[in-house]
Amino acid sequence: MKNKKLLSINNYHYRRGGSDVVYLEHAALMEELGWDNAFFSMQHPNNLPSDWSRYFVDELEFGHSYSLANKISMAAKAVYSFEAQRKLTRLLADYQPSIAHLHCIYHHLSPSILPTLAKAGVPVVMTAHDLKIACPAYKMLNDEGICERCRDGSVLNVVRHRCVRGSLGASAIVAVESGLQRRMQTYRRYLDKVVVPSRFFMEKFVEWGWPREQFVYIPNYVDASRFAPHYAAGDYFLFFGRLAPEKGVATLLRAAAAAGVRLKIAGTGPIQEQLHALNAELGGAAEFLGYQSGAALHTLIQQARAVVLPSEWYENAPMSVLESCAFGKPVIGADIGGIPEMIEPGQTGWTFPSRDVASLTALLAQVQAMPDSALEQCGRAARAMVEQRFNRDGYVAATLQLYADLGVNA
Repeated sequence: MKNKKLLSINNYHYRRGGSDVVYLEHAALMEELGWDNAFFSMQHPNNLPSDWSRYFVDELEFGHSYSLANKISMAAKAVYSFEAQRKLTRLLADYQPSIAHLHCIYHHLSPSILPTLAKAGVPVVMTAHDLKIACPAYKMLNDEGICERCRDGSVLNVVRHRCVRGSLGASAIVAVESGLQRRMQTYRRYLDKVVVPSRFFMEKFVEWGWPREQFVYIPNYVDASRFAPHYAAGDYFLFFGRLAPEKGVATLLRAAAAAGVRLKIAGTGPIQEQLHALNAELGGAAEFLGYQSGAALHTLIQQARAVVLPSEWYENAPMSVLESCAFGKPVIGADIGGIPEMIEPGQTGWTFPSRDVASLTALLAQVQAMPDSALEQCGRAARAMVEQRFNRDGYVAATLQLYADLGVNA
C-alpha cells in the first residue's frame, strides 16, 4: 500500500518554542505510524538538517538590523509572501502530499500559502497554538491586560494601543496584514479544519465569529512512560517558564513572600531584571535559577512541593501542566484560558483567580500546611490523569480520525 504523505509547515525548523516542538514531534509521531514526511519552513542558522531545506524561504527576522529597503521588503513579505508561494508550489509538484498540517505560519511564511495549497487540492489543517487567526496581536493581551477590542472593532486598535512589542512600526505591519486577511477571509476560506488543544480556545474563536464546525478539539499529550514520577512532597514551590509580563511571576513573588514559603524560579525572559528587583524589595526570599532544561529541570520538578502557573493571559494548553503531572506533582494554576481544563481542583491541583495576590497567598499557605501524605496523593492523581486523559493513543486516534474525515484514510 502506498504510504500516506504528510507535509508539516511551520516558521522555524528547530525547537525554538512550544509550537515548534509540537510541529517536530507531531511529524516524528506520524513517521512512527508509517507516514512519509516533508517539511516547509524558513531558513535559519539553528535549523535541524532537512532534505527539504532547498524549498525553505529566505530568513526573515524582524529583530535584526536591516536597511530601510530591506525593512520595506520584509514588511511586504510579512503581509503576503510571493516567495513562499513560489517555493511551496515547487515542493508540492515534487512531493504531492496527502495532507498539510500547519502550525505557526504568520509573518515569516504568511497566509499566502493557503490558497497555494488549496489550488493543489491538498487538505489543510492548522493547529491553533495561539489566538492569531482572531486577534491580530496573537495573545488578546496588551500593556493594560486582556484585550478583545478587535472582536467588534477595527484592527487599527492594534496600532492605537501598540499591541505588538509596544512598537508603532510592528503594530502597523500586523494591522495591515490582519486587515487584509479579514477582507480576503483567507483563514476561513482555506483552512479545512483548525485543531484546538483547549476547549477554551474553541469557545473564544466562536465568540469572535468563527463557525464551530471548523474546529476540532485534540488535547496535547505526554508520553508518561518517559517521565519518572517522584511523589514525595518537597519543601519549595516551583515556577518554570519564560519571564514575561503575561506569565504572572510578579504576582507569584508577592504571594510567596506574603505566605512565607520557599519559591524557586527557573527561566529567563524580558522582565527578569524587574523581577530580580521586586524580589529584593520583598526580602529576596525567591531563588532565581536561570534557564534550566533536561535532567536539571526534571529534578527541580520532581523535588518540588507543587508547580505554580500564575498566568495572566489566555493560556492555551500549557505543556508545563502535563509534564508536572507526569512527574507526579500537583499544579497550582491561575483560573484563566485553558489551564482550568487541565486541573481537577482538590484532586490533581488547585486554581485561583488570575492576578489575585491575596487568593494565591492563601492557597500557597494552604498547600504548604498540608500533610506530605496528602500532597503525595494529589501527585498520584495527577499522574493518573495524564495517563488517562492526555495520552499518546488518544492523540493518535483523534488525529487519524481528523485526517480520515478530510479524505485521507488511515
